[in-house]
Amino acid sequence: MEIARIEKRIGVRAPADRIWEILADLPAWERWNPIETGVEGAIAYGGSLALTETISGLPERRVAARVGEWQPNAQLVWAEKRGLWFSSLRYFEIDEIEPGSCIFANGFIFSGLRGEMHFDRHRKALRAAVDSVAESLKSVAEQT
Repeated sequence: MEIARIEKRIGVRAPADRIWEILADLPAWERWNPIETGVEGAIAYGGSLALTETISGLPERRVAARVGEWQPNAQLVWAEKRGLWFSSLRYFEIDEIEPGSCIFANGFIFSGLRGEMHFDRHRKALRAAVDSVAESLKSVAEQT
């Protein structure tokens, strides 16, 4: 199976629990997340999430996904099946390197033949999307 990944890692001067607080407040994503809005659902193993994804250069779309993994102050991962030959993972990771300083990562992993084709065709837009999410979360987390 072919896999394509795009990720942005960024240093954030905030504790892991502050970053997690921002991620865990799903209704507030509209205030800081430039690509994922209208987030509804529950962060729980197998929990359902619904959101609107707006990536510049791509059509806006409604996403229905399942939480695959999550750990407070560390990660949130959801999976979306986009047909027989295409699935994607969306992830957010927090790595506290010292008290009050973290590395925050977010990205997409596409698998399947059509997933790799989607990645190749939209690489520039996806890069800009993960970059903007990282910068925006950093800005919000460092405000307090």
